[in-house]
Amino acid sequence: MNQTLVRPSAVAGYFYPASKETLTKNIEKYLNQAVVNIKEKPKALICPHAGYVYSGPIAAYGYKSIMPFYQEYQHIILFGPSHFEYVPGIAYHPAEYFETPLGKIPVDKELLNKLLSLPYIYESIDAHKKEHSLEVQLPFIQYIFKNHTYKILPLAVGKISPEQILEVLKTLYNNQTLIIVSSDLSHYYDYKTAKALDEKTAIAIEELNPYQIQFEQACGRLPIQGLLLFAKEKNWKPIRLDLRNSGDTSGDKSRVVGYGAWCFL
Repeated sequence: MNQTLVRPSAVAGYFYPASKETLTKNIEKYLNQAVVNIKEKPKALICPHAGYVYSGPIAAYGYKSIMPFYQEYQHIILFGPSHFEYVPGIAYHPAEYFETPLGKIPVDKELLNKLLSLPYIYESIDAHKKEHSLEVQLPFIQYIFKNHTYKILPLAVGKISPEQILEVLKTLYNNQTLIIVSSDLSHYYDYKTAKALDEKTAIAIEELNPYQIQFEQACGRLPIQGLLLFAKEKNWKPIRLDLRNSGDTSGDKSRVVGYGAWCFL
């Protein structure tokens, strides 16, 4: 394997600013606006993954919740739905690093090696090449963990069962791990319909009811369901930090996308 293989940014300048300075300022602005009062270390987050102008303020609520505890994490596992490639299982990228305008982040090969015996885990550059669901989380992570050593394991999720996500989490999780599930909620309904549907999804998450979340309610439905199964086993409590949609952040309420942020304590 090429030791210097890097997965370059695919959506800098599109989903978020390509300039390091502008990107840093945007993240600082979103984090400063997010008011979060969490007194214990979150075990997991659900955060949205649209363009920052739409979902950045909501994602910031999730990331704000981990800021006081950043030194307690070493491993960050990211699950994001594959939007462009058919993924029959869960795909990892062979790169040593993922890159954004804020620099390179090392990939957690030690964690990855623990998964390689699972039949639905496979290597795919194509699954990650254009994928934004994982990448848009990275600048927030880089900003928060800039003074700390950590590694990431970005996993693109396709045709998989919630029980298989649960198996991955049980294989990988320890007390120095942060789990991040990247998901938007309802897509392209009118404002009123979207609000009702997203509230239904929020209640399913908060009541740890994975099978109450249907296909049209969240693009990252499968990793959310797997996380809820794991949270149930671990007796974790989901806390709603923010629930809005693109009508709230961009102003156009005719066809909106829903965004929510949760942390699990």
